[in-house]
Amino acid sequence: MSVRVVSVRGVLPEHRYRQDEITDTFASTVLAGSSRALVDRFHRNAGVEARHTALPLERYGTLRDFGESNDAFIAAGVELGARAVVEALAAVGLAPRDVDLIVSATVTGLAVPSLDARVAARIGLREDVVRVPIVGLGCVAGAAGIARLYDYLVGHPDAVAVLMSVELCSLTLQRDDASLPNLVGSGLFGDGAAAVVAAGAHRVEELAGAGGVQPEVLATRSRLYPDSERTMGWDVGAGGLKIVLDGAVPDVVRRYLGDDVRRFLADHGLGHDDVEFYVAHPGGPKVLEALQDALEVDRAALAVTWDSLRRIGNLSSASVLHVLADTLETRPPRPGSIGLMLAMGPGFCSELVLLRAPA
Repeated sequence: MSVRVVSVRGVLPEHRYRQDEITDTFASTVLAGSSRALVDRFHRNAGVEARHTALPLERYGTLRDFGESNDAFIAAGVELGARAVVEALAAVGLAPRDVDLIVSATVTGLAVPSLDARVAARIGLREDVVRVPIVGLGCVAGAAGIARLYDYLVGHPDAVAVLMSVELCSLTLQRDDASLPNLVGSGLFGDGAAAVVAAGAHRVEELAGAGGVQPEVLATRSRLYPDSERTMGWDVGAGGLKIVLDGAVPDVVRRYLGDDVRRFLADHGLGHDDVEFYVAHPGGPKVLEALQDALEVDRAALAVTWDSLRRIGNLSSASVLHVLADTLETRPPRPGSIGLMLAMGPGFCSELVLLRAPA
């Protein structure tokens, strides 16, 4: 039962700043209580040259509390999410009314009704559209969202399914929090959204070729690691979402991910040398170096991921979808080649998605 990704679109807020501009502004406003030398160091070591933000930089110092930040999250998130979905559908000649399932992923704000419901009203999704909001998976949700599209479409081969990811990380930055995770996050994470359109086996032929390279999803696997709940996530307090980010993340990647990938590939009659392209989440320089070690590949194998980190930063769940879009557009895989999408996130967990480029 062939399930294909027929379209991928990444979108970014209009406000774009060089890393040094962000450093200067944040150091003098929201991070005013932190050591300037530490802020400079963490921002410089993030491997990021520029980022997009939901608000103009000067607005961040004026946000009074979590409620005001979250209102900004909903307003900007609905706009970006709607744009990503409409553009992804239009690329293959589809309209919002053609969507049977929408999965939405976010971890950088709270919205009830969820963002997908608000986007549905704005763009004209059908009244009977199936909605599945995913909250809490963080960076892994881009890959996990594609896995959930696959699960649905295997059982609904006549359907069209959409994944919408919206992450506005800048709006979670904590004022006057001098903790190392907050400083790391202030230099690493950016804002953005993405949408993926996937089609079941009975819809693939009519959409074939319309949106460029359309990889087949062959299989997926989820992995939850033991005793790792405090490795990554949020603490929710009066100031909003305070990042939990353990320095042991690269160690967890090195310890587990290589074996996970080898077992996953072996279960499908494949080995290391059969994988010709990787679509990896840009977790940060140290995480990417650990990922290279775990996968036994060099930096060139993750070149698109490194480039995405440099150009726009880590967009949480939207990042791996931007990397997928960049891969299909700028480095289209060889026809018939095998690829692996992978991401990690709170849990601590990982998600693997096996792909095959169309022959």
